[in-house]
Amino acid sequence: MRPLLLAVSVWLAITASMIPVHAEDSKAPPLQVPELDRGEELEKLGFPAVTEKLTGWTKFGKGKVYTLPIKAGQHVRITFASKSRYAFMAIFDLTSSADEAFFGTDEDGMTADVTVSADTTWFIKPYYSRVTRRRGLGAPYSILIEPLPPGTPQQSAPAPTPAPDKPSLFPPR
Repeated sequence: MRPLLLAVSVWLAITASMIPVHAEDSKAPPLQVPELDRGEELEKLGFPAVTEKLTGWTKFGKGKVYTLPIKAGQHVRITFASKSRYAFMAIFDLTSSADEAFFGTDEDGMTADVTVSADTTWFIKPYYSRVTRRRGLGAPYSILIEPLPPGTPQQSAPAPTPAPDKPSLFPPR
């Protein structure tokens, strides 16, 4: 009896999810459902009218991830900060079919400065690099979301600052 009940409940859940809620939702591009790691909590944000600061901890299994809806023509700057050099942030476009992030602090710097051409929803995921050797349970972070007027010029990447001359135990590579 249990397998039959399970099969019926799964079938009902699938068919219920296929019914459109609003007629206007069917016109919008379909959103990919973000895949969460075990224990992650999804927080749905609204596009802020003023600068908004999010803070959290990248502890595996207890972290927060965010969705941020953005309208066409909006200009937004998102800045990630952490005391740990092993904490990063990735931003995915849920209306895109690409599985890769369009912005990642590990390669693109600490600030995403983007003007959006079409309505979209971003998935913002702060994470702690598990590729490195165990370096603790995670790290604190902050994410600054700044809505900017559409005419604001985008920032260019800052010039790299030279490393200060100080003695080191390890020679440069």
